[in-house]
Amino acid sequence: MRPDIVRRYRHNPILTKAEIPYPVETVHNAAVVKHGNEYIMLFRSHLRTGRSIIGLARSLDGFRFTADPQPFLTPDRGGPFAAYEEFGVEDPRVTLLEGEYIITYSAYSRNGVRIALAKTKDFSQVERVSLITEADYRNVVIFPEKFDGLYARLDRPHSEIAPGPSGFPILRIYAIGDSHS
Repeated sequence: MRPDIVRRYRHNPILTKAEIPYPVETVHNAAVVKHGNEYIMLFRSHLRTGRSIIGLARSLDGFRFTADPQPFLTPDRGGPFAAYEEFGVEDPRVTLLEGEYIITYSAYSRNGVRIALAKTKDFSQVERVSLITEADYRNVVIFPEKFDGLYARLDRPHSEIAPGPSGFPILRIYAIGDSHS
């Protein structure tokens, strides 16, 4: 018999809503990355209003996490992203790329779901950069290295607004940028 490649951690869940120092109803859809000597977890939570936010928790061993006292990313209230984040920010994915952590997340509004890109160097400050998809995409991750000088992303259309060629959602890979730079 072959050994398991992946095994469920017997002490799951490693973070619950009871461990978050601000009121949330859920903790799920996390992304974890190693930063210096600690592990950083970005997670989705729902507030009691139903709006979603992205929280941050830290761990020295990757199993026992402590949430920061405030959310990491909340919906933009008055800036250029406000119309796209009115219902929440969700489902973070994080990649270390060229010395910065690139974060993709779902910006959720009455116009559907678009993927936004943010960046941070140290997880103490985050900068929103751009919306990088049309509606209606989810689960976008940026590859950690370029291919022939191009950035690449993996994404999944979310609904009938942006279905795959057969009418069903599919995973796709895109190259982004100028291969001559």
